[in-house]
Amino acid sequence: MVRRPFVVDVASLRRHAGNRRREQRQAPVTGLAISGSRVPDGGEVGVDVMLEALHGGAVMVEGGVTAPWEGDCRRCLGPASGSLTMAVRELFETGSDEEETYRLEDDRIDLEPLVRDAVLLELPQAPVCAEACQGLCPTCGINRNEGTCQCEPTSRDPRWAALDQLKE
Repeated sequence: MVRRPFVVDVASLRRHAGNRRREQRQAPVTGLAISGSRVPDGGEVGVDVMLEALHGGAVMVEGGVTAPWEGDCRRCLGPASGSLTMAVRELFETGSDEEETYRLEDDRIDLEPLVRDAVLLELPQAPVCAEACQGLCPTCGINRNEGTCQCEPTSRDPRWAALDQLKE
């Protein structure tokens, strides 16, 4: 039997509209990556949510999702990392089209699709190691965070020359 840490039994919660219960789960989720960054292999994604039973048997899930991330700095190509914290508020219901709401099936909800969607939407597309990162010298390639070079400042792109004349 495969262990599914984000599956929550909501049978007792759904007995009365207005019932609420807090759920906290933490586990690795594989395949969380976009072109610029990713959740590291084995990185634990955390969920801290309040479940609330609604009229008609649906369940509202509201709270937060946290996850570590890593990637390559877009300025200096060094390692970049951080953590994400996302607020979530989603509806789980039977007969879900899985476009607008999440699926509630056999008195269970699976929070993993919610976690996956929240993390993938928040991962940085162009991560930087620090906001003050100076990047690489375009001429010699030295990492400007680690040292300086003797390169002359590069001339401006000639396509901008007409705009430079407007300054004068």
